[in-house]
Amino acid sequence: MMSSSPAVDVRDLCVVRGGREVLHRITFDVPRGAVVGLLGPSGCGKTTLMRALVGVQIVDSGTVTVLGDAAGSRGLRHRVGYATQTPAVYADLSVAENLRYFASVLRAPRSDVDRVVDEVGLGKQRDQVVSTLSGGQLNRVNLAVALLGTPELLVLDEPTVGLDPVLREELWELFRALADRGTTLIVSSHVMDEAGRTDRLLLMREGRVLADGAPEALRSRTGADDLEGAFLQLIKEHAGSPA
Repeated sequence: MMSSSPAVDVRDLCVVRGGREVLHRITFDVPRGAVVGLLGPSGCGKTTLMRALVGVQIVDSGTVTVLGDAAGSRGLRHRVGYATQTPAVYADLSVAENLRYFASVLRAPRSDVDRVVDEVGLGKQRDQVVSTLSGGQLNRVNLAVALLGTPELLVLDEPTVGLDPVLREELWELFRALADRGTTLIVSSHVMDEAGRTDRLLLMREGRVLADGAPEALRSRTGADDLEGAFLQLIKEHAGSPA
């Protein structure tokens, strides 16, 4: 049974970068065990928001609470997995060497290396040096690091970029299996056809959340045939509303 308290609780979050406000008083929460999609065009603030969730982004005002603690708290280090948009692994080490290193840092069982290699489909590349991998394979190594241990929350910044349709399907099946086991996932993307795989969607544009709801509810609300149409309709509504 899911806990009644949310996995993530964001209230009036503002972030200023370079003298410009890039997140504008964002408020939302995420229930435990849900797969939440964070969708919107490049540059809309998705990565900045995700950085705030894992506590590596300086915020101007507002609060971000994760698993009951302030985002970035020491106690969350082993409870939150984060896959950045730009892979953060060592190019001169093999896939397995990278994972063994990060497993030791995270104090995850050594057996986790074999598990996550299989989960992201890198069995054949296990002993390959990271610098020789393709872009899609590199993204999978980055995701594998985030899966080490038993994180209660996974924050994944565009984890399927550069992957072929078959692997994207396999990863979304993995995300659903993780959620079924109680893990909460926040997955960002700018690909609308991935949106329907989520339990809830946060649609972002220009640092604001335009809508928050189940995919089917957003389609019904806007009268659109698909989520791309729903997003475009929401943009029109937002443009016509007072600031």
